[in-house]
Amino acid sequence: MKTKIKPLADRVLVKRLETDAEQKVGGIIIPDTAKEKPQEAEVVAVGHGRLEEGKRIPLEVKKGDKVLIGKYSGTEVKLDGEDYLIMREDDILAIVE
Repeated sequence: MKTKIKPLADRVLVKRLETDAEQKVGGIIIPDTAKEKPQEAEVVAVGHGRLEEGKRIPLEVKKGDKVLIGKYSGTEVKLDGEDYLIMREDDILAIVE
C-alpha cells in the first residue's frame, strides 16, 4: 500500500501486526471484541523528526521496522479500510530485531 499520509515532526504511522493464534481459555474461544490488542506493529511511514534549538533531530525508527508499542498508545485512524495508529516516536517502546 502506498500511504497517503506523511506524519509530521516526530510522529510515526504504524499498523498493528495481527497474531494468527486463536486465544482459548479453558477450551472457550474468546470473541474478537474481547481479545487484547497486539503490541507488535510495523512502521508504515515516519515524519522528518523534531526540532530542537533550530536543529532537526532524525527519528530512530524507519519504514519497515517492527516495533513494540503500548496497548493504548497513539490515535487510531482508518485508511482505505485498514486500521492504523499515529503516535509520537516516544510512545514506541522498542525495535524488534
